[in-house]
Amino acid sequence: MFAFVTLRNPGAAPVVQTIRPRSEASSQSAVLVATGYVVAHHKIQVGSKITGRVAWIGVEKGNRVRRDQVVVRLEDREYRAQFEQARSSYEAAQARLAELERGSRPEEIDRAKADVDRAQAQLRTDEAQYKRIEGLAKEGVAAAQLLDEAKGRYDSSRANLAALTKTFELIRQGPRKEQIDNARSEAGRDKAAMDYARTILDATEIRVPSDGTILERNVEQGEMVTTSFVGDRGAKSFVVTLADLNDIQVELDINQNDFNRIGPRQPCTVVTDAYPDRVYNCRVDEIAPEANRQKATVQVKVKFTEPDEYIRPEMNARVTFLENEKTVQSPKAEESKLYVVPKRAVLDRESGKAVFVVADGKVQVKPITVAKEVGTDVFVSAGLVGNEAIIVGELLNQLKAGDRVEVK
Repeated sequence: MFAFVTLRNPGAAPVVQTIRPRSEASSQSAVLVATGYVVAHHKIQVGSKITGRVAWIGVEKGNRVRRDQVVVRLEDREYRAQFEQARSSYEAAQARLAELERGSRPEEIDRAKADVDRAQAQLRTDEAQYKRIEGLAKEGVAAAQLLDEAKGRYDSSRANLAALTKTFELIRQGPRKEQIDNARSEAGRDKAAMDYARTILDATEIRVPSDGTILERNVEQGEMVTTSFVGDRGAKSFVVTLADLNDIQVELDINQNDFNRIGPRQPCTVVTDAYPDRVYNCRVDEIAPEANRQKATVQVKVKFTEPDEYIRPEMNARVTFLENEKTVQSPKAEESKLYVVPKRAVLDRESGKAVFVVADGKVQVKPITVAKEVGTDVFVSAGLVGNEAIIVGELLNQLKAGDRVEVK
């Protein structure tokens, strides 16, 4: 726990800031300490496939959602009408194709056959009439005009019979293969148009692609959503931001001079500024394939092995990189611990290293044995038991053993 240093009235006990030492297993020695930020491994901005106005939004910031859950609905009257129109066209094309594939109905064939029979009977009648008038004309009894009229009716009946016979054959054989193929192609085209219209209609319901937690709600009812970014005051290009808070990391920029201390899957521990008493086990998960030339750093990400609800993206975090686990020879080695305190809390005295602690409202000196120093941390192997209130802050060099102090 921390308390800010303040100055009291002359003669009053000064108020000091204290911290508790943090324990580390000595079987895994720290090799580097670095600070960074907690980030979601995969942060997703859920957008829309179409442009539309928000009719309903069903999530708030912090809500947990499941994959394919609908979070936003857009107004869909226009898109629904387009779908219905495309579906009607497809159904009509399907009916036309089915009609051609079934061929002619028996009733149609019978009617065509009856037309042929009627034409044949008419032809016989006209032929007999023509021959009779032709004989009378040769005898000089019938006028030439009557012969011409009879011949015209005979020729017309013969042509009509030929046409009806061809029609009967076509009806009996059914549609041509080319007609059926063309109708099938039109039906396929109309089906594709209907499927596209359905896709657009379905896109009015915006769903999340995975399980996670809503980090940001970017739209409200009545606002426009677009498929591309148009600025802060125009239509929104995404509706919510989503992340899986069980898959989170700490992002760090490691100085190139320290990069040789880090390797893939290296164990480490993480402490956040918000909860300094909670220590989380992590491992190196990602190492950038190239360095940052301007900052002379390499980006490294470490992954929480067992995150909890106290860890939130964008928190400040301190990562302690440990040596890779070694084979432990004795149970005692597993149980030995190092206590970590900030270097600013350690005093250099003639008798050795020491820290000031507060006990019963007074300053006491505790000699310590330092195992090593890593960055701004000092690892203490002896002299601490882990529950001391160690003094840090601006007044540290002004205190001496026995001074009365107040811890806020």
